[in-house]
Parts: sequence; C-alpha cells; structure tokens
Amino acid sequence: MKYLLDTSVWLWSLTDSGRIRSEARDLIIRGEEELYLSAASSWEIAIKWAKGKLPLPEPPESYVPERMTEQRILPLPIKHSHTLAVSKIPAHHGDPFDRLLIAQARTEGMAILTADRTFRRYDVQIVWCGA
Repeated sequence: MKYLLDTSVWLWSLTDSGRIRSEARDLIIRGEEELYLSAASSWEIAIKWAKGKLPLPEPPESYVPERMTEQRILPLPIKHSHTLAVSKIPAHHGDPFDRLLIAQARTEGMAILTADRTFRRYDVQIVWCGA
C-alpha cells in the first residue's frame, strides 16, 4: 500500500507531541511501507514558515528534505492530472492544499494519513491519525 502524509501529521511525526496515534507513528517510523510527502506539503510549509506561522529549527529548504531522508519518505510531485482532479471533488474542504492532497491520493490510489475530520467526507481511503 502507498500512503500520503497530510502535512500536519508529517510535522507532528517529527516531534514527540503526542498529537498522532501510536499506530500511525509506528507506521511512519518503521519505514516498511511506501510513504510519500507531496510537494504541496513542502509548499504549504514554506509559506507558513515565511509568514512566521510555523517555527522550524532551520529553513524549510533544508529541514524538509533532510527529515524526509531520515524517515525514508518519498517525494510526490504535483502533476497536471492532480491539479485538474481537484475539479472532480466536492468543496467540503476550503483549504486548497488539503484539496490537492485528496486529489493526489485519489489519482495515485493512495491512502492518506490524516487527523483532519473533513477528509472523511471524501471518497478517499484514510488512515486515522488523530490522538
């Protein structure tokens, strides 16, 4: 199975915040499954960091790829098919990054690791990570 990490879940997995279920943290730490982080998540992280809304111990251009490598997380690029698939999903979620993640997961046949309850309203496989 291929898994796509929601941005928040991935960031929480890098700390000992207790915000994600132990089963989800184990799935990420074991590194036995194909785990992906979307370029949309990197984009979201960069924007929030630049606005001062996301403190990181180092700039995102080094933080994100280094942590992905440490966790053996694969990059998922944004394709035209992903962005165009956004038009086929209901507007339950107002966050454009989350809508793109949902479209990517549907297009690529992935399950999403998330703690965002709104994702449950979509026709996409979810691995619930909420504590």
